Amino acid sequence: MFNSFESMIGLRYVRARRRNHFISFISLTSMLGVGLGVMALITVLSVMNGFEKELKERILGMASHATVIEDGNVLSDWRPIAEEVLHHPEIIGVAPYFHAEGMLVNDKRVNGTIIRGILPEEEPKVAVVTEKMILGDLNDLEAGSFTIILGKELARKLAVTLGDKVTLVAPQANVTPAGILPRLKRFTVAGIFEVGMHEFDSGLALIHMDDALRLFRKTGPTGLRLKTNDILKAPVISREIVAQLPGRYWVVDWTQRHANFFRALKTEKTVMFVILTLIVAVAAFNIISTLVMMVSDKQADIAVLRTLGASPGSILKIFMIQGTIIGVVGIVLGVIGGVWLASNVETLVPAIESMIGQKFLSPDVYYISDLPSDMHWQDVITISIVAFVLCLLATIYPALRASKTQPAEALRYE
Repeated sequence: MFNSFESMIGLRYVRARRRNHFISFISLTSMLGVGLGVMALITVLSVMNGFEKELKERILGMASHATVIEDGNVLSDWRPIAEEVLHHPEIIGVAPYFHAEGMLVNDKRVNGTIIRGILPEEEPKVAVVTEKMILGDLNDLEAGSFTIILGKELARKLAVTLGDKVTLVAPQANVTPAGILPRLKRFTVAGIFEVGMHEFDSGLALIHMDDALRLFRKTGPTGLRLKTNDILKAPVISREIVAQLPGRYWVVDWTQRHANFFRALKTEKTVMFVILTLIVAVAAFNIISTLVMMVSDKQADIAVLRTLGASPGSILKIFMIQGTIIGVVGIVLGVIGGVWLASNVETLVPAIESMIGQKFLSPDVYYISDLPSDMHWQDVITISIVAFVLCLLATIYPALRASKTQPAEALRYE
């Protein structure tokens, strides 16, 4: 590897006052370019991780980690099955649900919606709807009272609030002497929730399980919603549970229900990583320029070293050390700046917004109006390694060019 002789000269070239100040300026810009690239990568990926985490929490706050459904239309008896599922050490919540589609009508306003029948005392075990209530209370859903809880956007579209009446139209029909009529029922709005996801806020309505079964003429819930202690293990845990249950059941976990959405987030993160890595690549090209000019400037020094017995390999290592040090210093500065910025972005952005008097992500337009950040040290390490490899590769050509310097040619005009 590099011996003390090569390291000493390489370090001396980095910190020496050069006759050509333009080379010093290019070295500084190369160092800063690597640092800015690394800092941008760490910050942007941390913010994207924050958005992904926020979206997961919001989606899985109303959706379930997994759903167990019997091979049939409804669960014949859900309580023994729920007790069996709870025996699994990694299941922390089970609740039955009824799923249906319908239309909500208020005056001339009509909106299609997903109807979810729940038990108010069981639902908080698998969902955070209680914490997301902005009007009313989940316990206001009482069997036989035909009350309903709506998402905020859905309530706005129907122009209703607490105490107002809405008509729920079921897709099934009633056969009467007057002909086939749609099945409908008047519900009283007992609450409004806001999750912060369009899918739920504008398209979900909650009613009591007993009212849902009566309206849709079913004998039991659609299935069981499960909550695990680790959402990343939900696919494995749910399949272990189904394998242990007597009878024919099948399971759908959150990775299947929202596979396209989270796959798109992962793809976007990968593309952003590649794009921002180009910033580091540009800085690496600056390192090439710096070393090429340095080699031209130090032709006489290289020739003297060669005449004193330095091998071409030693000259190669000297300039590789110099370029690598420029890159490493830039990477260290970038990591320090990126980690600090990613850790404080949730504080800095509101401060900047208050200074300029403008919101970057308006809550009237975006469901997530703040910039969340979730820094992963694995990302920091990966970014540092990629940046180091790019900087190391950038030193190869100038160092090879220096190693091929002929002493007689270099000293001819000295």
